[in-house]
Amino acid sequence: MYEIDRKEFGAYISKLRKSRGWTQKDLAQKLYISDKAVSKWETGVSIPDTALLIPLSELFEISATELLTCGKAAENPIDAQQVDDLVKTAISLSDKKPQRVYKDKGPFIIIYPLSLIIGGIFFTLDYYYGSISSTVLLALMFGVIFGSYFCLFAVSRLPKFYDENKVQGMADGILRMNVPGLYFNNSNWPHILNAGKIWACLMAGIYPGLCFLANVFDFEFFFSYELYIFLILCLGGLFIPLYIVGKKYQ
Repeated sequence: MYEIDRKEFGAYISKLRKSRGWTQKDLAQKLYISDKAVSKWETGVSIPDTALLIPLSELFEISATELLTCGKAAENPIDAQQVDDLVKTAISLSDKKPQRVYKDKGPFIIIYPLSLIIGGIFFTLDYYYGSISSTVLLALMFGVIFGSYFCLFAVSRLPKFYDENKVQGMADGILRMNVPGLYFNNSNWPHILNAGKIWACLMAGIYPGLCFLANVFDFEFFFSYELYIFLILCLGGLFIPLYIVGKKYQ
């Protein structure tokens, strides 16, 4: 297997960073990690987790192969065996392949689809009575998009560098979460996920029902302040609980 010289790798990262005029803090902020992590890379104490290899190579506008070989791949073409060794090396940098939430078989694997069914029923009833609110459509949309992530496709465990460093942001595929003052790690991540799951299910199932009842009983107060109520439930209902549990178990 291809062996990475940590000192050489760290010097290469430092060279790339300085060529762009970035400080260690600048690079850390772009990757949502601490500047101490970047310092450890450049001094050869540690090397980036696999999850950071692609974002790091994209920032420096080079290939992952060139990054792992400290620029040597750009100077001399490498053969198939060397590529195979590089792949094995990259895999060895990570604990294991991330496991998605749906594989845990938790209760939300049932609760989430039920919330969508309930929301769909109330949406149909609103449509039947000719009083569909735009906020109901938004609530269902948020429930589908964010609910599918939190309840099905989120990683059940964060990469180890989140535990080794104070990381204020979380990146998982196209999703980015950055909450000021909150550090993500494997102590608070399960609780953050649960907060997101509960919120998504409430938005998809309960909010449409709330709007339907307001229509049936003609709650003028609700419709006078409907947008404000929706924003409070939508934004406050997600970020406040997420922040509270994140800080509690941080």
